[in-house]
Amino acid sequence: MGRRFRGESVHKVDSKGRVSIPAAFRRVLEEGDPDWTSGANPNLVLVYGRKGRNCLEGYSLRSIEEVDDMVSTLPRFSQQREILERMLNSQSTYAQVDENGRMVLPAKLRKLIGVTSEATFAGMGDKFQIWAPDAYGADNAAIDTYMDAQDDTDAFFAVLQSPGQGG
Repeated sequence: MGRRFRGESVHKVDSKGRVSIPAAFRRVLEEGDPDWTSGANPNLVLVYGRKGRNCLEGYSLRSIEEVDDMVSTLPRFSQQREILERMLNSQSTYAQVDENGRMVLPAKLRKLIGVTSEATFAGMGDKFQIWAPDAYGADNAAIDTYMDAQDDTDAFFAVLQSPGQGG
């Protein structure tokens, strides 16, 4: 397994929608682009079709290919596959990192998630999210409220441990 998207940071968005991608995220995108070579600009996919999500999800080409492979294991013409293909293929777009480490967030996508002058990047392992800073803060607050209501917050981490392994 290669590098993962980790961390969070806020970046300025200019009037043309250009935003700097965190340097560590760019390294993951380079590693995840099978056509990338030193001096070239890596490509990525932005997904905006997840219902109820107020963010964009960014994938390296390799990580979106893994998702596509999972979808393709579903029965052809099944409702689940049709919906996932629509959400992941029709409601997504390719993007490229430019020579200055930025990408362009199209006006349609900025409007969709409420990004104006700043965007928050949040690492999610095999993907990253782009949020309006206020929406990201509200989502984190909702997670905190949910976690506060749980009897055993360690149970979230316990599911990661395989049976028979020590902790």
